[in-house]
Amino acid sequence: MPTYEYRCADCGRELEVQQKFSDDPLTVCPTCQGRLNKVFSAVGVVFKGSGFYATDNRSKKDKGKAASEKSGGKSEKSGAKSADKPKKADKPKKATSDS
Repeated sequence: MPTYEYRCADCGRELEVQQKFSDDPLTVCPTCQGRLNKVFSAVGVVFKGSGFYATDNRSKKDKGKAASEKSGGKSEKSGAKSADKPKKADKPKKATSDS
């Protein structure tokens, strides 16, 4: 069961309560009978192990398909096609002395 944190709007008391998902939220402070509000906070989640990337659990057939789609697809983000890119200049050959 999840644990929910509540804070009283009147007296400021904070309390933690284990409730089912189907239970109604608490609305009355047990100390002063004031109004309770749920407190939402960041949840620390750590993903460990493999399996968190789209390529981790694919079969060999699917991997080949994804690779061909990736290379065959045109991306408008790059803005430059491979034909537009300047080619590397050939290095001049070293002169050899035949004497």
